[in-house]
Amino acid sequence: MSFEVVLRSILSAAFLASVLRISAPLILPALGGLLTELSGAINIALEGQMLTGAFVGVVVSAYSGSVFLGVIAGILGGMAVAFLLGYFHLYLDTNIILAGTAINILASGGTIFLLYVFTGDKGNSSSLASGMVPVIHIPLIEKIPFIGEIISGQHIFVYLAFILTWLVAVFLYRTPMGAHLRAGGENPSAAASVGINVKQIQMIAFLMSGALAAMGGLTLSMAYLTLFQRDMTAGRGFIALAAVYLGGRKPWGTLIAAIIFGAADALSNQFGSMNIPSQLVQMIPYAATIIALVVYALREQAIVRERQRRFMDQQATVVKSGGEA
Repeated sequence: MSFEVVLRSILSAAFLASVLRISAPLILPALGGLLTELSGAINIALEGQMLTGAFVGVVVSAYSGSVFLGVIAGILGGMAVAFLLGYFHLYLDTNIILAGTAINILASGGTIFLLYVFTGDKGNSSSLASGMVPVIHIPLIEKIPFIGEIISGQHIFVYLAFILTWLVAVFLYRTPMGAHLRAGGENPSAAASVGINVKQIQMIAFLMSGALAAMGGLTLSMAYLTLFQRDMTAGRGFIALAAVYLGGRKPWGTLIAAIIFGAADALSNQFGSMNIPSQLVQMIPYAATIIALVVYALREQAIVRERQRRFMDQQATVVKSGGEA
């Protein structure tokens, strides 16, 4: 396929719609990572929570025959894993990086083991008749040329990703609990001195993070696909965590960063149809993540240098004014 054909496909409504669809399982866990980050902890186990939610949702929906019950069970599964991480870190003083890494490994191996128990297959759950979340067609908007093709006709988690971004922003900056969460993350001692239960707030942040990460996993297994595959998250939990920092630890910035990573993933899918080695194509989302983190680090260094320069200028001004006096 020629480059011109690929370029036209990239500028098409179908490609832009795929960017939104691919971004959803990054936006949701990224919002969860943002909540724990602002509370003063890092949820390194987003990957494990996504896997757990994806697996539990498929199994419960298959055996119950209810998509709704599958989604609820998947969310509860992600919250259970998040609670485990929060308990080990907050109450047993376990190193959160080590605990999160262990949980990710446990989720990876555990879902494969349980997949074999339920299906006799270690690869996927295709033998289970799992459910699929509904696709939403928006009246009036779906009739608008080009825009309607992009926005309408997406599965429900795409719309939830944007709605939940707004809700997280409202929660963080317009509610007392959100203010307590940010205060505990910025200065735990000062927050505790005014009566804020920092550990309790952080545990709530972990639970909310687990629910959001599980929704990201459910997007993969009950919307993007209709089955569970071993390690189907493929590092999306870590990419989502990177989106938190690239987005400046802000809800809407995190959303935009996740969409950028989603666009890189969608782009790799388009390049897959060209005569390019598949290994290079598969590297695109992860290379984009590394580049984004480098950009974030350089930006943070520039901010620090600017603050230091302003501080030095202020000090020089004080010294000068004192000498003149």
